[in-house]
Amino acid sequence: MNALHFFLGMVGTWQIILIVAIILLLFGGKKIPELMKGLGSGIKEFKDATKEENAQQVTKKETKEDSKTE
Repeated sequence: MNALHFFLGMVGTWQIILIVAIILLLFGGKKIPELMKGLGSGIKEFKDATKEENAQQVTKKETKEDSKTE
């Protein structure tokens, strides 16, 4: 835990600016919006899949409970 706190404490404004500049140099200004769009759609798909999975589990629970009461 101390090592994690130590490294997080070292990250400042200039380090963040340097990281952003390196990312811009590696990917270019035109590619970054595409990467973010892909990341956003991936997160959206993940959320939809988890919601769908939760809905299926609730339906299974309700079906089991209904069969037990009959």
